[in-house]
Amino acid sequence: MSKSITQDMAYRQSLMKYVEKHGVKRASRKYNKSRSYIYFWKARWDGTAESLACRSRRPHSHPNQHTEAELKLIWDMRRRNPQLGMVELWHRLRQRGYTRRPESLFRVMRKLGLFPPKEKKPACKPKPYQQMTYPGQRIQVDVKVVPRHCIADPELRLFQYTAIDEFTRLRFLAAYPEQSTYSSADFLKKLFKWYARRGIRVECVQTDNGFEFTNRFSNSKRDIPTLFETTAAQLGIRHKLIRPYTPRHNGKVERSHREDQKRFYSCRSFFSLDDFARQLAVHNRRSNNFPMRPLGYRSPSEFTVQYV
Repeated sequence: MSKSITQDMAYRQSLMKYVEKHGVKRASRKYNKSRSYIYFWKARWDGTAESLACRSRRPHSHPNQHTEAELKLIWDMRRRNPQLGMVELWHRLRQRGYTRRPESLFRVMRKLGLFPPKEKKPACKPKPYQQMTYPGQRIQVDVKVVPRHCIADPELRLFQYTAIDEFTRLRFLAAYPEQSTYSSADFLKKLFKWYARRGIRVECVQTDNGFEFTNRFSNSKRDIPTLFETTAAQLGIRHKLIRPYTPRHNGKVERSHREDQKRFYSCRSFFSLDDFARQLAVHNRRSNNFPMRPLGYRSPSEFTVQYV
């Protein structure tokens, strides 16, 4: 037995000494332990801390363990039939006098190492994300549904359209009463002018595969461009779609929506579309003047000034 005294052993030794001095009843109240617990360790204690160590609960004998003949039968059957499944192997063993349960066969085979080693899957190496090198190179666009608890009128539906420049993190937000290709096209015109006033030429917009942006997954209109795509072509903007069901490819705008939820929607109420638009414009100005770690703890507005 190890000579080192663990913290649990020292605790029990202290308990036993208190029992000797004050009795089991007071020790039970002071140490918040049941009397049965104290009597259990009191019966083991011989005055040394080693007697208070936890002992192995492994049985001294196992009368129902596999016999040498059974182990040899399993070993030989597995060696001759290495590709057999568990159930079929157990069935063949039963035909040769094996009487154990399949669960018992599984445990003994695992103990003997008779299962083929699992092939390790190659580690997934994600493709490095393309980093933008100047403002306007790519703008991520997405739509956030305004939470119901923020809207006073239960019949009113509000949507936040968001555009964020991947290089400068400069955001443009707009309020809309519906999530449609018409709203998306109108938002695209507004963001194009908004960034242009700040000296940024939008070259590419990146969106998910929602029907407000594309008919990519439409059964009847797959080959018909949406109003959003038509507007992008008229403005000379390239439209890029992310991989389906992979929102992390639009990670910057998704992350900004999480911050909006925490800083804006968690403590605001809106009574109309105009009210929502006014409050959203104030939030937009504040967010563009909030310092960010990827920008060297400068705000998007401060960071953009260097490049325009």
